[in-house]
Amino acid sequence: MSQRPENLSLRAHCRAVAALLALAIIVAWASPARAQFVSGVGAAVGGVSIDPSGFLSNTPVQVLAKKIREAVADQAADVPAALQVGAKLRKISLRRLEAAIQLCKQTGRRLPNEVLYLGGLQEIRYVLVYPEQNDLVLAGPAEGWKVDAHGSVVGVRSSRPVMLLDDFLVALRAAASSNRGVISCSIDPSRQGMQRLQQFVKTLHTIGNPEITSQAVQEQLGPQQITVGGVPATSHFARVLVAADYRMKRISMGLEPAPIAGLPSFVQMSKAGGTGMKNLLPRWWLAPDYKPLARDAEGLTWQLPAATVKCLTENDFFDAAGVKHQTGATDPVSQKWAAAMSDRYEALSKAEPIFAELRNCMDLALVAALLARENLPSKSQASLPLLLGGEGLPTATMAAPKQIASQATVMNKGHKWMIAVGGVEINPWTTVNQVQQSHSLSPVHGTVPAADARWWWD
Repeated sequence: MSQRPENLSLRAHCRAVAALLALAIIVAWASPARAQFVSGVGAAVGGVSIDPSGFLSNTPVQVLAKKIREAVADQAADVPAALQVGAKLRKISLRRLEAAIQLCKQTGRRLPNEVLYLGGLQEIRYVLVYPEQNDLVLAGPAEGWKVDAHGSVVGVRSSRPVMLLDDFLVALRAAASSNRGVISCSIDPSRQGMQRLQQFVKTLHTIGNPEITSQAVQEQLGPQQITVGGVPATSHFARVLVAADYRMKRISMGLEPAPIAGLPSFVQMSKAGGTGMKNLLPRWWLAPDYKPLARDAEGLTWQLPAATVKCLTENDFFDAAGVKHQTGATDPVSQKWAAAMSDRYEALSKAEPIFAELRNCMDLALVAALLARENLPSKSQASLPLLLGGEGLPTATMAAPKQIASQATVMNKGHKWMIAVGGVEINPWTTVNQVQQSHSLSPVHGTVPAADARWWWD
């Protein structure tokens, strides 16, 4: 572990030194910046607010609930009766979905809800290739949808968020780019803010009034910076990343209680035992944790593993110039909290839909990477210019998140202080490189219904 720089230490005669748990208040509630042909994303992501300049702040769900429901309810209304019934394996033809979208464009009609919400699909378990029908098919569990109290469009029975066409388009275009990099978001204190904070910490003799000290810390740090990579920062997909990270950070710092049992805050864990670190930056980030994909011998049936999400951790430190450095190490309490977050993620995603929305985005990124790496559109001879090319099919555009206000929690904890940050990293390319052949997938493949059938079927 790297040694703490001397100019980061408090005065030797300090009776109590604060552990500064600086938290980024992250994104994401806003109306799209302009009208879109493809929409369905609603006006809410994670129940927090963003102003037109990109400055993000937390807004209680109860304040936004009525406005959110009014904004989304119209988009989620009129679920077709045939889609209300839950299905263990609903299949969606991408060729016919493309044709349905093209017809709406030609006739000047808005996309119907069943297209915007991908037929109520909540998970993608299979990608099926049909060269003779020039088609690619996605398959997974699905059901009808409703708008919940958070403003999320979720299944009527399971309350699990449905997948959005808009997010799928963003994932497809990210995978088709020449970069093919990691999809990520991060929130970091500015270099100038860290320099100011270090100078302020040197002036502390005691912790004094915790509220006053916390306020002073927040003022010294100033706004923190948000960085989004791999997808447009203006996309709904990006909003999901930062909103999920926002909720994780508020729970970890004890600024709001976890909505489930068995997930204490990092602050509670730190008070119960030493952190084993000095003047470092405990960093947590969420990442997909997939087992290898499975495929049949011909490469016509691909099975995706069930999506799981893990929380990873590492400690950083800031040098005298306010520059962050990664140490490659962590401490026992940070590891313990990351393990608790990973273990309770499934339960948390049921209580907080944003975590399930993040998992949906991870699934869509994996599907898009699979299509690109294996060149499945070409193998199926499916023509998908709108879905893959994007010409004439723009995705929703929102104000890009840029800055957040710092929020601090101060506590007595030896000669130690901390600033906690986080993020999300999605690297689907490592998963699609791990494939195992299976001899039990043929029954799943089946056949595509007659040419005059609708674009989805159970």
